[in-house]
Amino acid sequence: MGMNMTFRWYGPGHDNIPLSHIRQIPGITGVVATLMDMQAGEVWPEDQIQAMKKQVDDAGLRMDVIESVNVHEDIKLGGGRRDEYIENYIATIRRLANVGVKVICYNFMPVFDWIRSDLAKPLTDGSTALAYDGDRIESADPLRLVESFAKESGGFSLPGWEPERLKELTVLFDKYRHMDADKLFDHLGYFLRAVVPVCEETGVRMAIHPDDPPWPIYGLPRIVTGEKNLERLLALVDSPANSLTLCTGSLGSNPDNDIPAILRKFSGMGRIAFAHIRNIKIERKGLFHESSHLSSDGSLDMYEVVKALYDTGFDGYVRPDHGRMIWDENGRPGYGLYDRALGIAYLNGLWEAIEKADRN
Repeated sequence: MGMNMTFRWYGPGHDNIPLSHIRQIPGITGVVATLMDMQAGEVWPEDQIQAMKKQVDDAGLRMDVIESVNVHEDIKLGGGRRDEYIENYIATIRRLANVGVKVICYNFMPVFDWIRSDLAKPLTDGSTALAYDGDRIESADPLRLVESFAKESGGFSLPGWEPERLKELTVLFDKYRHMDADKLFDHLGYFLRAVVPVCEETGVRMAIHPDDPPWPIYGLPRIVTGEKNLERLLALVDSPANSLTLCTGSLGSNPDNDIPAILRKFSGMGRIAFAHIRNIKIERKGLFHESSHLSSDGSLDMYEVVKALYDTGFDGYVRPDHGRMIWDENGRPGYGLYDRALGIAYLNGLWEAIEKADRN
């Protein structure tokens, strides 16, 4: 029993980190993969899924977890084509299950996925990190923010910020004008009631990612924000196939969220399929930057985070999530090799220490 340590990999042609380098990280078991060229609502082609699976297998890694099977906005809005897009999503679930995928990480955030004000905030140690300043976000024109992300991303596409997805930003904002949290919950329930039976049949777990950050942005509702909302969404369809991706950094950016307690509760229920473990430094609510995984560098106690998983018998999938850009590495902001590899070593070290102390 123990964590299945993974590493996010953006798929063929979209990641400058070779699988051979990922394979050399101590304790790694697999990658969390995706097909970055696929747009929300499209059925993922079988040949591309199988080719990616073979590439991962040939590197000596597993592909048990997939991220970014994006949910089309019509599903979130309850639009006229949502049933069509749900059927497409189901077809993708079946195709992923056919190659052994066990977990699909997804989100239900309107328009944007995660959002930051800075992709490369300089830190005092000379590294750079993703950062969030709520005052800057709310005072910025969303269209200008999208343009700045494109310029600062180093030529890499960012998950949830694909240009094709955001090219009709003004239209999307207008469609969400009358959307509130309750309506969004209703639409999530409609989606889950359609896909969870297929997941139960195929052995796949849907694992929803918390909103990042966990509060409304630009007047758009956010519904995966804390313990009460997590309870509510799990109750929409009471099945192990309706589960969580528990992201410590996303939920932890709100200091009102007690992350170790939340982990203990939902891991104890067996409803965490996947965990993103990272640290953040909170200056005040609405102002934070991402840090190394080391507890003393951020605001979260990573020992208590890992211990909560260990004590509740967690044996699901974990990845270190974002990292700083260190040692002059060039790559996708937040997704370099070096700091995430350091994070894996640190998390595995915590787990080993906790496990050995428990035996004595």
